[in-house]
Amino acid sequence: MLTLAIIKPDAVSANNIGKIVAHLEGEGFRIREAQLVRLTKERAESFYEVHRERPFFQPLVSFMTSGPALALALERDDAVTHLRKVIGATDPAQAEAGTIRRLYAESKERNAIHASDSPENAAREVAFFFPSRR
Repeated sequence: MLTLAIIKPDAVSANNIGKIVAHLEGEGFRIREAQLVRLTKERAESFYEVHRERPFFQPLVSFMTSGPALALALERDDAVTHLRKVIGATDPAQAEAGTIRRLYAESKERNAIHASDSPENAAREVAFFFPSRR
């Protein structure tokens, strides 16, 4: 099963790509595709469309367009559920010890990594960055 992770601009600028990738590989994920991206406002709005009516939508779009991010198509059994466990809670202060967000996130808004939240969204999100995976 494939899922999508995005190492967000805060983690990229903090030089944490290698540490996060090593953490993911240590959890049994295999990287099937990777792409360093610089999202435009339009692409970020399209990707996060589901959140358009939420108050955090525009700040999220601004953050995700603030610098490069690394999109990853990851594979392993139970990929979606396991990745959500590995990254931890959105707020790093509430994330369990040893999770990516507890280790590398700055705040609830600058939280180092995105992970698909369902198999349906994983399929859509992987295809968004890696059209050959449709």
